[in-house]
Amino acid sequence: LGKVPPFQLLDAPQLTAVAHSVSMEFYPKGTLILKQGGKPSDFLYIIKKGGVRVSRATADEGEVTIDYRSESDLFGYLSLFGGDKSRANVVAAEDTICYRIDRAAVRKLLDTHDGVRDFFLKSFLKIYIDKTFKEMHDKSMSTSAADRIMFTTAIGEIASKDVITAPDSISIRDAAAIMCQNKISALVLNDANGLPSGIVTDRDLRGKVVARGRDVNEPVRYVMSAPLIRSDARDLCFEAVLKMIRYNIHHLLVIKDGAMCGMLTNHDLMLLQGNSPLSIARDIEEQQSVEGLVGVSRQVNGIVGMLLKEGARAGSIARVITEINDRLVRKVLEIAERKYGQPPLRYCWIALGSEGRKEQTFRTDQDNAIIHADPASPHEADSVVRYFSGFASFVRDSLVQCGFPLCPADFMASNPKWCKPLKSWKKFFSQWISEPTADAVLNSVTFFDFRVVHGERVLAEELRDTLCSQLKDRKVFLGYIANMAIKNRPPIGFLKTFVVEKSGEHKDMLNMKIKGLAPIVDLVRLFALEKQVRETSTLDRIRALKGKHSLVDEFGDELAQAFEFIMLLRIQHQFDQVTKGNVPDNFINPDALTNLEKKTAKEAFHLISRVQDLVIERYKHMIW
Repeated sequence: LGKVPPFQLLDAPQLTAVAHSVSMEFYPKGTLILKQGGKPSDFLYIIKKGGVRVSRATADEGEVTIDYRSESDLFGYLSLFGGDKSRANVVAAEDTICYRIDRAAVRKLLDTHDGVRDFFLKSFLKIYIDKTFKEMHDKSMSTSAADRIMFTTAIGEIASKDVITAPDSISIRDAAAIMCQNKISALVLNDANGLPSGIVTDRDLRGKVVARGRDVNEPVRYVMSAPLIRSDARDLCFEAVLKMIRYNIHHLLVIKDGAMCGMLTNHDLMLLQGNSPLSIARDIEEQQSVEGLVGVSRQVNGIVGMLLKEGARAGSIARVITEINDRLVRKVLEIAERKYGQPPLRYCWIALGSEGRKEQTFRTDQDNAIIHADPASPHEADSVVRYFSGFASFVRDSLVQCGFPLCPADFMASNPKWCKPLKSWKKFFSQWISEPTADAVLNSVTFFDFRVVHGERVLAEELRDTLCSQLKDRKVFLGYIANMAIKNRPPIGFLKTFVVEKSGEHKDMLNMKIKGLAPIVDLVRLFALEKQVRETSTLDRIRALKGKHSLVDEFGDELAQAFEFIMLLRIQHQFDQVTKGNVPDNFINPDALTNLEKKTAKEAFHLISRVQDLVIERYKHMIW
């Protein structure tokens, strides 16, 4: 019992008391255990071996199968609690042995244990996902309170409270004097109305004044950094780390109830963590060559281990790694721009696939492309092709050195097909939607997850506008996307048993990427395209679809939790492999999972299958 939810929540004396009320019964295959409309169950049943089929008889459709339950699953609780009649037929689908706990013992548990009561009142997946995450972390990591501070401490708790300010009209010399007098590395500057207008830092004085021989009598507002990047005092330190990496800043203004209440520095955060993502981001920024970046890039995998140790969720880990990798890619692009000179036209570098969805963990294949402005003449078009041919090849090879493998499908900017002017990209998107061939659908699911990493964001925004307008009322195209989303079924069998690989190198394993994560990504992408949502990450799409999509309103929270759970299983598995010096893969042996992890995985897969069935119903005239 101690391995079966919700009895895992009980302490040893409570388990012993429950065990005294347990009996065991054998049911041959075909035995009707509970009858719909018949007398209520006297027991809570726990399947020890075998499995049962749960069904309901309806006037319109006859007997409809609701569920199959197998080892460690429960049944009979609705009938037991209702106390009036059985709600469904429960038949032994094979020879089955059940433990039975009588009504009095169950009632006592409900009256005395909140966790057990919540288990039966709320969704298993929603309630127990947090417990499963904790078990996963505890299983492989020793976590102290200090280790978790990034994810438990609010910015306001560690930010400096006494923020020195000055008018932005004072001279650079006076600003520097104030900073020296107060021994501070940053000075917040206010406008004529007394509102913060910018910040001047030691780095500004070095780079914008001393290095350029600027007149120190000029107003300091000429060299201040604006606008100020700020965070709410209630935000966690983790969020501050993301902002500092994203905007390449070392100081963050802290706001409480709309007013400035403090300043957070990268030094404050460094004190919390020795191996901080901020330190790696700083190291990346200081590099001036690809060779220098190669050394720094090797530290990124260590960040995954640190975040796992802190108890971070998969979504948080992916966000941090995405910010670090984006910083590295941008630095490679800056080095390329110095090597090849400024590009002949405006351009932006976009990330695709998992990189575009901000769902990277360990190094994944390169998936990128270039959108550049439309050339004004054939001559200009030729010069653009020549420039980006060498430029993109250099970036590709540099990223390989930094640990980003080549894309097997050649979805890379170095492929001339994916380095095009804006008008060509608009034509691609329009053609893929209007003529959804197999290749068009494959290209769509890869490229429609694009996001900007570097360059002129306006080019990508214009392409996104085109995509959203093209998607309206495109039922045929969406039907093809729906077909793709339901073809890849999760690895759950007839009796809610795992369906593992049948042969080959990964025999008896679960493919957690293709069979676990991909179906959720595909379903949520479908819903996002239906509603023309602009976000690209799976979790951001779910949040944006709330109130806009009925299936997301009903299942969005559970899909997000399932996504986090499966992703975390995969990350921990890959981290273990990397730690042992092996190449990370996506195949997990289900026997290596704890009972709670197995149960949660089955519930997650069952949820995916259920949502896929609802999509099939929605697109029933377009599914083939």
